[in-house]
Amino acid sequence: MSGFIDPTRETFGEFRRLPEEGPIHMLNLVRLREIAAYPDGRGSSGAEAYAAYGRESGPVFRRVGGRIAWSGDFRLMLIGPSDERWDRCFIAEYPSGAAFVEMVKDPEYQKAVVHRQAAVLDSRLIRLSPRMSGGGFGE
Repeated sequence: MSGFIDPTRETFGEFRRLPEEGPIHMLNLVRLREIAAYPDGRGSSGAEAYAAYGRESGPVFRRVGGRIAWSGDFRLMLIGPSDERWDRCFIAEYPSGAAFVEMVKDPEYQKAVVHRQAAVLDSRLIRLSPRMSGGGFGE
């Protein structure tokens, strides 16, 4: 199976063309490899490689104003493919789409992303526009 690891050039361009309307949320669903797939063949588990990605990209994430707005542990797919599972589930908040782009283009982040690419088997990254919470469904 070939999973989704990085955005395509076309989708990233579409991301950049969205209007700026303040903070954005990025829903991250990540499935890790059992054994990381580094291009140089170094040995590591997917979890260890993803932890290295977090350590090395964290300063850039915080510098652009990023924060983790929510995280949780996957338990059960109630609606959706029954064989789908996620090892990391979280929402990252950025002050703007431009801040996310700044992070991705940062040379230190680009060095760190090799760990994410080695660690991740499949993922979903969904840009959301945050709303006030606490209301009912469909509001």
